[in-house]
Amino acid sequence: MKVLIKSAWGSADPTQATFPFHHANAFAEAGHQVQVFLLGEAVPLMRPAVASAVVPVGWAPLAESPREADRASRPDPRLRRLLEGRGVLTDDLEGKNASFSDPAKFVALVEWADKILTE
Repeated sequence: MKVLIKSAWGSADPTQATFPFHHANAFAEAGHQVQVFLLGEAVPLMRPAVASAVVPVGWAPLAESPREADRASRPDPRLRRLLEGRGVLTDDLEGKNASFSDPAKFVALVEWADKILTE
């Protein structure tokens, strides 16, 4: 199954902010293809300093969570300015299987997915 998980939860609610990553890992470990789409307040979670500070109740800090579901791709330079407005730089994505995205890619992911979870 192909699963898309969309989230806008940020560091203001650390437990909710980590759910998309834990759930994506569970789907990936079960053999499903998973994509996570972060928007709004969730975008700064890509910054190492923010991920290190996000400690959910009963779970390890977000920065220590394995990212089984991540997909590798190169950042889209057209979106650099939008993400930098939230404090996320291209360097913040180094070593992570993440990319900048846009509404058109979100539509493509929705069309790709068999199931969509909004968290």
